[in-house]
Parts: sequence; structure tokens; C-alpha cells
Amino acid sequence: MSTVNTGRRLMLLSVAAAVMVSAGVALGARPQATPPGLPSAPMAFGAFTATFAADGAFVLEGQGWPPFKGAWKAVGGAIEITSTGGGRGCDGVGRYTARVDGVHVSFTLVSDGCETRRMILDRSTWRPAGTAAARSERRIIRTPGPARGTLPKPAPAAGAWPSFRGPRASGVADGQRLPAKWDVATGDGILWRAPIPGLAHSSPIVWGDRVFVTTAISSDPKATFKPGLYGDGTASGDRSTHKWMVMALDARTGKTVWERVAFEGKPLEQRHIKSTYASATPATDGRTVIAWFGSQGVYAYDLNGGLRWSVNLGRLDLGAYDIPTYEWGTASSPIIWNSLVILQVDTQADSFLLALDVETGEQVWRTERDELPSWGTPTVVQTTAGPILVTNASKLIRGYDPRTGKELWRLGGSSKITAPTPIASDDLLVIASGRGPERPIFVVRAGAMGDLTLPAGRTSSDAVAWSRTGRGSYMPTPLIYGGLLYVLGNNGVFDAYTLATGEEVYRQRLPVVGGGYSASPIAADGKIYLSGEDGDILVIAAGPEFTHLGTYAMGDPVMATPALSNGVMFVRTQTTLVAVGSRRGK
Repeated sequence: MSTVNTGRRLMLLSVAAAVMVSAGVALGARPQATPPGLPSAPMAFGAFTATFAADGAFVLEGQGWPPFKGAWKAVGGAIEITSTGGGRGCDGVGRYTARVDGVHVSFTLVSDGCETRRMILDRSTWRPAGTAAARSERRIIRTPGPARGTLPKPAPAAGAWPSFRGPRASGVADGQRLPAKWDVATGDGILWRAPIPGLAHSSPIVWGDRVFVTTAISSDPKATFKPGLYGDGTASGDRSTHKWMVMALDARTGKTVWERVAFEGKPLEQRHIKSTYASATPATDGRTVIAWFGSQGVYAYDLNGGLRWSVNLGRLDLGAYDIPTYEWGTASSPIIWNSLVILQVDTQADSFLLALDVETGEQVWRTERDELPSWGTPTVVQTTAGPILVTNASKLIRGYDPRTGKELWRLGGSSKITAPTPIASDDLLVIASGRGPERPIFVVRAGAMGDLTLPAGRTSSDAVAWSRTGRGSYMPTPLIYGGLLYVLGNNGVFDAYTLATGEEVYRQRLPVVGGGYSASPIAADGKIYLSGEDGDILVIAAGPEFTHLGTYAMGDPVMATPALSNGVMFVRTQTTLVAVGSRRGK
């Protein structure tokens, strides 16, 4: 979710959908504090250590980053740093104000032509090396809503697409009989189009005759995001007042049935320029619709738009694992399982899983975890060994008992940035992530317990059916269909593997790449649908041979994963919800 080399710039690519950084301090800002003597002992910030020695020596190091070695001194209310390393522009002087608060030291940029050094030091707060970062106790506040009474029984679940990527996050819904081709410009194969205000990468969900979407509407008419393949980690400049909204549309006509403002105010978190303030997909069980707007809260509505409850989780700070000042925003989506709303909350300050009662919002269980920020949505998998809640994250991939939150197993070797959602089929659990150098795919057998981490040099074990490095996807969630595992890279490389063995079936560069791919693949009736950021949907034949069946332009960028329900593919573009389907008799 920017450095002196392309590889480090790719580290700052967003996630999500999923994904988000902070606004910088202007160059030439007036110094705000006169620096007292800086601590001479090593200090830590994110993945870095720095030493401002009493004799004027300066050292700054971080794993995967070029080291800086040189000198520092206090000059005119600021400190000046000269160092080698870091590439172009880093042989000059960097000037920063420094504020000492007990054992902590904070730096603010005055001027520095060295991009890498500036990224690390500006707005950073350092602590003594070897000590834990200070954290405040998180308060979770539940507020009952005005809507009361017994919820009605849900409409039949047949055909529902209740959460991100549909039932069990599979992305599969056969029996749709979608049109072989469609044309947004002429309306051929298009049932309706409905404008959706604001910006959001969240996907539509469907239950019965209702389609639900979320959005964040900025008071800035120029608010936007930046799609495409790039490594820039800069912030959206839009910190204006927003309205976070939930909308219900008639699935047959596209007309708005109701809309509700969940929260109005200035964003409590910051987002990457490729992300939005509404990137988490809502979830429903046919009785309640759950929308999670990150730091702005969790909201539960009945199907008529009545607010049942809300939960304030406090401010959620997610961003770069190595430079915590680069904030990228939230994207993990809620899921509903057996009357529990389950949230994966991995932040810079603290990380935990939270289960709430879907009818009341009351906490059922909470499991603390030692994690880095993550953006993937959790999945509950029904297996012969029982239900397993699977989470994708940076330090460890984990399996839990969803009834209690008790950890069952853990697996190391993941990427430092994780966005794809775990999926499963035939008692095989698939977890992938695409940040280098690891970029792993793991296929875990159901029923495994304990530490499943593979020894160095091993790609399988009794618990891990197979694994690969260098092949995981960065943003799109993989797809299991017809015994094959399909993995879509942001850069348009499309892989197919035999799920049971990991044997490569094919590896293909898509004929249309454009700005790349963030949405996840979906499948129906022997066809796979790949939505590109430029707005082109590629249709690929499922099976052991790569066959491109067609490309269909939606006329607008597509960042959200489409939904499949009752013969319709609901495609959310940047501005519109489009229903692709064939007109049939009543």
C-alpha cells in the first residue's frame, strides 16, 4: 500500500481493495522546537534503528533498505544530517526539527532532497531500541439503534451473494446463464444502470430482490482515486467532510429502495490514493446488513433500513509495516457466520479478531493477536474436521475455532503485506499474498493443528499439501473452479494449477492488461470473469487450456469484484452499478 528503486516503490502499492497513506508536511516548514541533546543510544521506529552518537556519528538502518552512515549536528534550532547511501539526492544535507519527550524523539521535515531518508524520518517518533511501542487501551463502544422489535425471517438464501466474493468467498455461482456478450454503449445484454454517488471499492452484495452497496461521499467535488500499476504511496489529499452511506436497490430495476447515512464528518483515518474511504464490502444474512467503515464504525441495519446498532472500534491506523507514518486506511470486510459478525482488525497499534452478536452488536468473543496491519477478509470454512476461521496476515496465517476464537494452528512465511481472502475446497485451504520477496501460495489440509510453518527448503508437509513462492497475488483473491486453482496477478499474469497437487497447468499473460487488476476473479457456467481497473471485463474459458472468449468494456474504471445472483452479474464501476443479464419472460 517511493523509494530510490522500483522494488521499494512497489512496496508502497495499495491494497483494496485493498488500500492509503498520510499527508506530508510542507517543505520549508518553520522549525517548531529547538533540539536538546538527542539520546546517544540506538532508537527504533517501525523496521528501523537509528543512532545519533554523542561524537556526531549518524547511522540509520532497516532490513531491505539502504543503510545511511554519516554525521549529524544541531544548527539553528534544527538538526542537520549528512550521510552516504540512499541513492540520488542523498549526498546533500537533510534538516529536521527534533522534539524530545522523555525517552521518545519526534522529527519533522524542514528540507531534505533525499527521498528515502525523508520518507523514514519525517513525522516519525522514535523510542529506545529493544522496547515495545507504547499503546493505549482500545475502547469498543456499542450503541443500540432506534429500530427495535423482532427481525423477520429472511427470504430464501438460494441465489444470494451475501458478502465479499459470495458464499464462502468462493466467487462461484453456476446456473446464471449470463449473456455471451454485452455492450454498455448500446444496452445489449444490460438490464439496467444505476448511478452510485461517492467513491468506494466495496463490492455489491445481494439477497432476494435487494442489492446492497456502500459508499463514501466527499464534500470535495474533485475527490478521486488513482488507479493503475504504480508504486507511489502518497496520500489522498481529500480530508474533507464525508457521508458514509448504505444503499439498498431493487435488484430487478436498479431503483433505490432506501439509503442511510451511517456517519458524517471528517475521516478519522487516512487512505492511500488508490483506495477509498469505503473499501470494505458489506455482509448480510437476509435479516441484517452489516457495513464496516473502518474508524467510522460498524453499522447494522435491517432490510428496511432501520438502524439496529452500531459499534465504535476507535481509530484504526493501518499502513506500511516498516514506516508507520505511511497510513493506508482499512479494507477488510465483515463476514456473518452462525449469527456472529466477525471482524479482522490488524492495525499498527494492536491486532485482534472480534465476534459480535448480529442482532445486538454485543461482544461474543475477542482474540488478541500479534500482527502487522492487514487488509484481507477472514473466511469460515466448513470442513470434515469442523468449521475453521482462516485469517491471512503478515506475521502468521492462522486458523481459529469461529465459535470461541481459540487459535487452532499457525503458519509462517507470508508476505509483509496481505490482502487476498482465504478460500477452500475439498478440505484444502488456500491462502496467498503477493508482496515480494515471498509472494507465497499455501495449500493447507483441514484438520491440521499447531505450528505448521515449513522448515527452510521444504514446500510441503503432512499439514501443507503444497506451496509455492513468487506466485501469490497482491490484491485479487484466487479462484477455485473445476478442480483448478486460478491466481490473477495485478500485472495481468494469470496462472492455473491443479488444486490437489500444485502442478502448473498454464501461466499466461492476459491479452488486455491496461492499468492492471485489483478486483478478484469470479466464475459461472464454465466461464471466468476478470475485471480490469480500466473497465474491461475479460471472459476466459475455465479448464486446462487458456482460451480468451471476449473482452467487454464497462466504460468506467472497475475496482470492485462483481456479484452473481439469479442470472445477473452486478458490476460496480467508479460511478455506476450495472446489471448484466439476459431479459427473460416472467
